[in-house]
Amino acid sequence: VQLQASGGGVVQAGGSLRLSCAVSGGTSRILQMGWFRQAPGKEREFVASVSWARGGGEYADTVKGRFTISRDNAKNTVYLQMYSLTPDDTGVYYCVSRRLGRSAFEFWGQGTLVTVSS
Repeated sequence: VQLQASGGGVVQAGGSLRLSCAVSGGTSRILQMGWFRQAPGKEREFVASVSWARGGGEYADTVKGRFTISRDNAKNTVYLQMYSLTPDDTGVYYCVSRRLGRSAFEFWGQGTLVTVSS
């Protein structure tokens, strides 16, 4: 499975941004997709995840109510719509996936940088 994230950029606090993740190779066995992020000097953290087959999202408390994860199976793409961004949302965002039978996310994209200015 290959993951190609895009959509990062610089946005002012309070603004919005949409990240995309194009998925290729072995999509028929994907169970779940998600996003992680890593801020400068901090540990990588979970942001959101979605069931590839059923949809529905799970979110970190820090983004709940502001971010929405979705997927378009026909386009093999996962999205992360981000609203009300704050400087604390700054970081590199990674698209991730895991297949049926795997307990952890096993495939990681190259990351896309989101910078929120105050």
